[in-house]
Amino acid sequence: MDVVDFLSRYQKTLQTRVDDISISVTSGSASNMEQYRAMIGEIQGITYALDELKSLLTKANYDDASST
Repeated sequence: MDVVDFLSRYQKTLQTRVDDISISVTSGSASNMEQYRAMIGEIQGITYALDELKSLLTKANYDDASST
């Protein structure tokens, strides 16, 4: 596996986690405000990481990997 494949899979894994948490939040699975805030915080953190990864890949001319 080369670096581009690795980063593409990592990006997909992170996006899947964001999607899973988003579904949980919208279905009302947070039992209290503290849990809700933790879930939203995790989404924000992962989204930030994904944005940074996409930016770095674009700067390195790995645009194909950043579109997954």
